[in-house]
Amino acid sequence: PAFRRFQRGYYFGYLPALAADWLQGPYLYKLYQHYHFLEGQIAILYVCGFASSVVFGLVSSSLVDRLGRKKSCVLFSLTYSICCLAKLSRDYLVLVVGRILGGLSTALLFSAFEAWYVHEHVQRYDFPTEWIAVTFSQTAFWNNVIAVGAGGAADFFAEWLGLGPVAPFMVSIPLLVLSGVFAVKNWDENYGKKRAFSKTCGDGLKCLLSNRRVLLLGTIQALFESVIYIFIFLWTPVLDPHGAPLGIVFSSFMAASMLGSSLYRLAVSKRYHLQPV
Repeated sequence: PAFRRFQRGYYFGYLPALAADWLQGPYLYKLYQHYHFLEGQIAILYVCGFASSVVFGLVSSSLVDRLGRKKSCVLFSLTYSICCLAKLSRDYLVLVVGRILGGLSTALLFSAFEAWYVHEHVQRYDFPTEWIAVTFSQTAFWNNVIAVGAGGAADFFAEWLGLGPVAPFMVSIPLLVLSGVFAVKNWDENYGKKRAFSKTCGDGLKCLLSNRRVLLLGTIQALFESVIYIFIFLWTPVLDPHGAPLGIVFSSFMAASMLGSSLYRLAVSKRYHLQPV
């Protein structure tokens, strides 16, 4: 029962943050198009967001450990809310700043929350470490469900209610506030080991260059991600001229992703014994 309570406390803080993130997926390109920016200008905005994720992704773990995991989760809520508010502006420079903040927020979303959970699970509550996988497995399931629902919700606010492509970004803000306020009121602070950033990067680079399998795996992952990012940029301008409901299409993508994950788990289960080679 104590573990279940602890799990619920994590979900109440983390799942609204994930929902806010997914809500912004279907109508980002459409919003920039709505503001009459050219395809090249929109591409630069996307690149700013991706580059920001890369840069802040490098320092996020060190930043989270030094600042504190709880504070980092609250910082995520703040920066992502500002990022959403920036979408109200038609000024190109403001939108660029918003994308940079979005990159920082994404880096925090996928580092701070999990780091906070693992520390609390192991250090404060001393639950069995194998239970961590249970929580993260359930989180992945709910993340997929939320992603599917977010596409439908974005379509409802943008198209059905006629509020336009900026609406999903505004709907995200209350969810971000809810996540931050819940963390402030219910979570305890914890910190990681303070390591020199240069040493962390040096160790990572050394591992990358000394282990051929790590280098190959990283290269394959990078190539795969590049295809995904090209797809993320292109799917809206390809489908939108045909009148496709973008939110529903996004939900379909997420449902297909969830199906793929389920098929993989089934394939490597004891029943079928397939190996990922």
